[in-house]
Amino acid sequence: MRGTGNYLNQSHQPILLFLHMLLFNPPIGVRKMLIFFLCFNLSLTINAQQPTWVEEAPGVWKTIIGKPDAFDLLKAAEVPARLDGLEKLSASGFPLEKTDIKAEVIHGQTHLRFPLEREEQLFGFGLNFKTVHQRGNILRLHVDHYGGRDNGRTHAPVPFYVSSLGYGVFINAARYMDIYAGTGSRRDSPNAPEPRDRNTDDQWSARPYSDAVEVLIPTGGVEVYLFEGPTPLDAVRRYNLFTGGGPLPPRWGLGFVQRVPRLFSEEDVMQEVKDFENRGFPLDVVGLEPGWQSKSYPNTFVWDPGRFPDPEGFISTLKGKGVRVNLWVNPYISPDSPLYEKLFPYTASHTVWAGIVPDFTMDEVIAPYWGFFEKEHVKIGVSGYKVDEVDGYDQWLWPDVAKFPSGISAEQMRQTYGLLVQKQSAAIFHRRNQRTFGLVRASNGGGTSFPYVLYNDYYNHRDFITALINSGYAGVLWTPEARASKTAEEWLRRMQTVVFSPMAMINAWASGTKPWSFPEVEEEVKAMAMLRMQMMPYWYSEFAKYHFEGTPPFRGMNLETGFSFGTQKLTMSDSEADLETNPYAEVVKKEIKDQYMAGESLLVAPMFEGEEERKVILPEGKWYDFYTGEMVGEGEEITVRPGLSNIPVFVKDGGIIPMTTPSLHTSGAGEKYDLIIRHYGKKEGSYFLYDDDGETFDYEKGDYSWRELKVVHGEDGRLQGTVSHPESGKPDYLGKISWEFMSP
Repeated sequence: MRGTGNYLNQSHQPILLFLHMLLFNPPIGVRKMLIFFLCFNLSLTINAQQPTWVEEAPGVWKTIIGKPDAFDLLKAAEVPARLDGLEKLSASGFPLEKTDIKAEVIHGQTHLRFPLEREEQLFGFGLNFKTVHQRGNILRLHVDHYGGRDNGRTHAPVPFYVSSLGYGVFINAARYMDIYAGTGSRRDSPNAPEPRDRNTDDQWSARPYSDAVEVLIPTGGVEVYLFEGPTPLDAVRRYNLFTGGGPLPPRWGLGFVQRVPRLFSEEDVMQEVKDFENRGFPLDVVGLEPGWQSKSYPNTFVWDPGRFPDPEGFISTLKGKGVRVNLWVNPYISPDSPLYEKLFPYTASHTVWAGIVPDFTMDEVIAPYWGFFEKEHVKIGVSGYKVDEVDGYDQWLWPDVAKFPSGISAEQMRQTYGLLVQKQSAAIFHRRNQRTFGLVRASNGGGTSFPYVLYNDYYNHRDFITALINSGYAGVLWTPEARASKTAEEWLRRMQTVVFSPMAMINAWASGTKPWSFPEVEEEVKAMAMLRMQMMPYWYSEFAKYHFEGTPPFRGMNLETGFSFGTQKLTMSDSEADLETNPYAEVVKKEIKDQYMAGESLLVAPMFEGEEERKVILPEGKWYDFYTGEMVGEGEEITVRPGLSNIPVFVKDGGIIPMTTPSLHTSGAGEKYDLIIRHYGKKEGSYFLYDDDGETFDYEKGDYSWRELKVVHGEDGRLQGTVSHPESGKPDYLGKISWEFMSP
C-alpha cells in the first residue's frame, strides 16, 4: 500500500506529546506497551509495497515504486525503444518469482531487494575497470572520473545489471544509488546463514550466503525495469534495444583517429596528415584539442584566428584528402564567448574553471548554445566533437550544493550531464542528415544509442581491457586508446588492442606520439592499422547488429554461448589461506577479464608488455587461428606464444569474416568496395553483411541492405560460398567478390 508522505502528520502530534510525558514518568507496567505503541505509529513512515509489474515492451517488465522523480535517466536520454528489434526476441514470461522482489519507501528513500541464488553471478553496474564479477561488491553509482577503484564512481555508472541466470534489472533514477550486490544477510530470510564456530567448523565463512541484491535510492520512488532472457546476452540485447539500440557510426568513424597536440596550428595539422600519407598509415579523423579556440578553460567556442585563419577552407582541404575534423570542447562558457551574456541567466550557481555552466534541461539554453555550434562548426564541415570534463573529479565540477535555474538538483544534473550533451549535440548532425561519431567523458543508463565512445585520463592497459568487457554489460562504448609508451613493445601491444576496439584512436594531444614513433616496430604497427581497414565490412556489420538487434560489438566471455560460468566461491577454509595476509580467508576472484568477443565470431586475447605467452580459455566447439586458419583447440584452456607481431585472435568453427582490400581511408558515401570473404574451420556457416551509404541517416527510411554470406558443402564434399543478391530497390555497394577458405 502506498503511503501519503515521509513524515508524521499533524494528527500524530498530540499522541506523541502524550507518549513523551508518559515515557518520562510512566505508571508501573506501562513502559513496554507504550514503546510498542510508539514504534507502531512511527512505522507509518515506512511505505511497504509489493511491486505490480506490467509488460512495457516484449520481454520488458516495468513497475513503479512510490512517487518517482519527475526527472530521471530515461527522460534525460529521451530515446524511443526499438520495438521492431524487441519483437524479434522470444519471450517466455516474467523471469523471477514476483513475491521475491521487495520494495519499500522509508524516510523518503527507496529500498529495493531482488533475489539471488547461491550459484548466481552478476555483471554490469556500469563501466568498471578491475572487476567483471560484481557479486559481493558494494558500490555507490556516481558519475565521476575513474579513480583507480571499482567503487561505483566511474564515467558511466549505469544502474543496470545482468544475471548469469538470464535476466537483467535497470533502475531508472538520476540519483547516486547504493548497491549491495549480495553482501548482506537478513535475519528474517528463509536462507539466513547458520551460525558456525570458526574454532571447530571448516565450513565457517567470512562471507555468509546473501540471497539478495539490495539497492538504496535517495528519493521517494523509482521506476524499475526487468528484462527477460532467456540467456544473459538476450537480457543485454533487450536493455540495449529498449534504450534505442546501439549507434550506427559512419564508416569513417570506424577508421583511424589521430588527435594532435593542444596548440597545433593549421600548418601543423596539414603536415601531420601529409606525414601519415607519406608513410602509408591510414587516417580518417584528425582531432583538434583546446588550442583551436581563441580561449579555453573556460571556452569561447570561437576559432583562434592566428592558428586557424580560414577554418572552412582548412576543413574542406582535409575532407578532400579523405580526413575529417573532430573538435575538443567542454561545455563551460568563457566571459569572452559570444554565448556568455545571453546564456548567463540560465546557468548554475557555481562555475567550472571560471566558466558558467549551462542548464541543458532548458530550451532557453539548448537552442542558442547548439545553434551556435551548428553555425560556427558543423555547417562549415566539422564532423564531430570530443566532449571533455562532464564527469568529475568533485573539485572540478559543481558541488552538490549548486543550484540550477530549472530546479533540477545538482546531483541529478551530475548523473545526466553526459547524456544531455550527447543527445543535444548528436541532434545537430541528425537534422543535417549527417552521421557523427565522437568522444565523451560521461554517460549513463538510457544513452545506448548515442554516437559517442567513452575515454578517460586513466592509463592502465590491462584495466582498459576489463573496461572494454564491462562496456558490453552497460550499453556504452569504450576505447582502450593509445597515448604514449615507454617501450616499443608496450606501444605495439597497445596499438594491437586499439585495432580490436570501437574506436581505433591515438590520443596524442600531450605526447605528440605518432604511429611510427618507435621505428623498431613501425612496420608491425602499420600492419595492424591496415588490418583495421581491411576488416571494415566486418566492423560495420557488427555495429549494424548493435543498432538493429542490440548485440554489443565488444563483450565479455560470460555472454558467449558455450562458455561455462562456473561457481564463485567467496571464502576458503583457514587451512587453505595465509591468515597473516588474509585473516578472513577470502578468495581472490577468478574472472575472465583479459579476453573478449569482438563481433559474432572473433575471440581476442590481448598480450601485455613483458608477456611472451598467455593462457586463453576457449568456449565449446573448435576454434581456429585468425591469421593461419589452423585449429588451436576445442572447449579448453590453451597456451599461446604469438610473438611480438600479432595479437592472438581466434575464430569459431564455421566463422565467416567479410574483409576488403587495404586502404588509407574508408570508402566514401555510396562508393563500391571489393569484398574478400574468409571462412574458418570445417563447419558450414552463414553471416549477414550490412550495407548502406555509410554517412547519412537514409537507412532510417529503409535504404540499407542485408546480404547473406553462406558456406555449404558441395556435392564433392568441398566447401563453397555464395552471396545472396540484394533485395530489389536496396543498395548494392559490392565490387569484386572473392573467397578465402582458411582451414582447407
